[in-house]
Amino acid sequence: MVAAAVKRAMRLTAEINKLSFDDVARVREIFSELTGRQVDETFTLIPPFYSSYGLDIRVGRKVFINQCCTIYDMGGVDIADNAMIGPNVNIITTSHPLEPSQQRVYIEAKPIVIEKNVWIATGATIIGGVTVGENSVIAAGAVVAKDIPPNSFAAGVPAKVIRSFEENTINNS
Repeated sequence: MVAAAVKRAMRLTAEINKLSFDDVARVREIFSELTGRQVDETFTLIPPFYSSYGLDIRVGRKVFINQCCTIYDMGGVDIADNAMIGPNVNIITTSHPLEPSQQRVYIEAKPIVIEKNVWIATGATIIGGVTVGENSVIAAGAVVAKDIPPNSFAAGVPAKVIRSFEENTINNS
């Protein structure tokens, strides 16, 4: 059953990847078929796009996914309203065990949650089991392997919080 779903996802993503960036309605239509959920008319995806499963991707309103994004979603990926996903971003819910004798035996899958107003910059990778908090920014090339709290700027490999946006609020009273 999983193999059939993977083949389905590969077929549908290949269809998306034949489209031009300005064929927005058709991209939305095929992406909705891929996920099994109607996406909002404010959803934008620029092909090419890659997914291993598709049925566990959920996106909110005004979500933007730039070109060459990969979402491996067997563990579930929730992308909330107003999220922006940069080019070449990898959102990967699956992994293999570390023990060499187990690496080909099974796949581990952990969910990823990207909360409202998050911007994930180009080339970042989000690993399964992570929540990126509301209003956060993930720097280009970062590898996020642990939760990022709301209102944070995170960068590096592995990603660490560099600063909080709340700390720099100017008090005019």
